[in-house]
Amino acid sequence: MRRENRKDFNGEGLDFKSILYISGSILAIALIGFIVTFFIYGNSLEDDTSLGRLDTTYEQNTETTSSDFGKTVNEMENDITKYAVNTSGVEENVVHASGSKQTNTDSKSKTNTSSQNKTDNKTQTTKDPEFKLPVNGEVMTEFAKEDLVYSNTLQEWIVHNGMDIKAEKTTVVKASADGTVKSIKNDPRYGLTVVIEHTNGFSTVYSNLLTAEFVVKGETVKQGQTIGTVGTTASFEISDEPHLHFEILKDGENLDPQLYIKNK
Repeated sequence: MRRENRKDFNGEGLDFKSILYISGSILAIALIGFIVTFFIYGNSLEDDTSLGRLDTTYEQNTETTSSDFGKTVNEMENDITKYAVNTSGVEENVVHASGSKQTNTDSKSKTNTSSQNKTDNKTQTTKDPEFKLPVNGEVMTEFAKEDLVYSNTLQEWIVHNGMDIKAEKTTVVKASADGTVKSIKNDPRYGLTVVIEHTNGFSTVYSNLLTAEFVVKGETVKQGQTIGTVGTTASFEISDEPHLHFEILKDGENLDPQLYIKNK
């Protein structure tokens, strides 16, 4: 009987490989069961922690509500009054600050407008100067900017930026209009020259002078004031009779003096 059983185990019964397969299956099932149990247990712990947090939050909210609920009606009214006072104080500060800023802005705007108006009025009231002849005499050579004139000295046709007024040597030359003496110089072409600046960009030039010691640079002169005497110092007009070479300019551009002189 024992021999038959041993035979079944070693021979016709279960072999060794079948036993290994069965044992491996049992272990795998046990491992899967362990993993499933671990995850279920872990999730239950997290749920407990979340519940604990909710309980704590609920307790805090309950304490806050309880502290307010325990106050009397007078205490609640006092709290509301204090809050309203503090809020109104902040609003007043904001209003005062914004009002002050607006006032400063308005004041600055008014100042700028006033300054602009003064500047505009000053510009509008400034008139062009009225010119008079600096010497009395015959016009020898007229202004020629487009139509050339013949030069006896150079013996050719040239541009003439002013007009030549015939006058005896040492004849007094007067300022054509009010202004300021800009320069007194010896011009290589037109000799001893005085330049006077006037309003609105106008200026006058007095050349071929004999003397100019009556004025100095930077001096303010009045219309009709003596500034020099007629001479023959202009090298470009040395062949002509004694005369005054006179020019009028506007913003540096030569104009025809005869169009601007009031008493020819």
